[in-house]
Amino acid sequence: MTFVTTEDLSGMGPLVARLGRAGQRLRHADRARPWVLDTAVVVLVFLLFCLPDLLHAAGALDGDGDGPRHFRVALTRLPVVAMAALQAGLVLPLLWRRRAPAVAFGAVTAVFVLQWSLGASLRADVTLFVALYSLALHGRLRQLPWACAVTAGALGLVAARVSTAVSVWDALFFLLSTATAALALGLVIRIRRAQLAGLRDRAARLEIERDQRGRLAVAAERTRVAREMHDIVGHNLSVIITLADAGAYATAVAPERAEEALHLIGDTGRQALGELRRVLGVLREADGPPAEPELSPQPGLADIDALCEGVRAAGLDVVYRTAGDVDALDSGVQLTVYRIVQEALTNTLKHAGAGARANLAIAVADTRLTITVEDSGRPAPAGAPATAGEEGHGLVGMRERAALYGGHVSAGPAGPGWTVRADLDLAPRGGAAG
Repeated sequence: MTFVTTEDLSGMGPLVARLGRAGQRLRHADRARPWVLDTAVVVLVFLLFCLPDLLHAAGALDGDGDGPRHFRVALTRLPVVAMAALQAGLVLPLLWRRRAPAVAFGAVTAVFVLQWSLGASLRADVTLFVALYSLALHGRLRQLPWACAVTAGALGLVAARVSTAVSVWDALFFLLSTATAALALGLVIRIRRAQLAGLRDRAARLEIERDQRGRLAVAAERTRVAREMHDIVGHNLSVIITLADAGAYATAVAPERAEEALHLIGDTGRQALGELRRVLGVLREADGPPAEPELSPQPGLADIDALCEGVRAAGLDVVYRTAGDVDALDSGVQLTVYRIVQEALTNTLKHAGAGARANLAIAVADTRLTITVEDSGRPAPAGAPATAGEEGHGLVGMRERAALYGGHVSAGPAGPGWTVRADLDLAPRGGAAG
């Protein structure tokens, strides 16, 4: 008993690879010049099956042969010209066996039936099985039933002609088995090609889906960056504008207050510039390996005090208090809370204006975190903004951030002022973004 070892299998790897590459090159060449393969098939059939009959015009199955009597078959000896004509009728239709397989099969079958009706036997009769194989491989499947019926009838004629030497049933069994093998081979190769085409199509779709997922990820990242920029620019510009207005008013009555406002404007601008550089860094294409980070990390709850101080400097009185273990929150939750508070105070400063009062409360209880920002409204009732109830991009951004943690944001009037309330779920969830 012979065993195949691992070394034998490993040695077959390069051979299989070379054969695969050779087959691929042949397929490419066939797609470029399909007539070459069709002509090669015709030439090969002629050399193997037609030329011997032409060289030996007296066939081996002729009734005058020297074999035993029970193996002799009464067949017609054809002239060389007639034999060549029948061979041409059997072989030449194979030139279009792939472009028009049904036509090629019909032509070969017609010549095959004519030849056996004359009582002649040719080695080129093998073309009937080649045409049937080509029809199963390249033709329409609904054409196969009638092709099988025609083939069975033609082979029945052959079995009847050779019945003097071979039993009709034995001859039919042999001939129909050969036809079945040709038909099955064509169908197997057809199914295999369809499977490979399906795999290639699936691979192409997966590649397209991968590219689409990449583009969606880029779009999501750009949306996140745009939201960060809205929070940074909107808040800091509101503070700067308020400080600039206060400084312009204080120039005439209290120059020292105007100087303080200018310093605060510079500090706020530098802070905004630093945050913008950090956020826009994700859009910069680095040529080499990333350098060590030089900018501050993402803001958290510890930075809310500084945020409130900046808002107070702009004229908004902020009272900030916390409840629960807020220091134990992870960095993602802290960033979300910071941005929501930043946007809420920016809206308060924008709509209520300097001189108003805002109460900020952050409470953690079990797996729930609540953020509440209440303002007292404008000091002068006549100056209440007409757009207080409109929802801008800031409120949409706050809701998107809260949705990352299964939460929601509500905003609406509360007496003369406005209240923003955010509720987050801190329970661990798969896929919760930070």
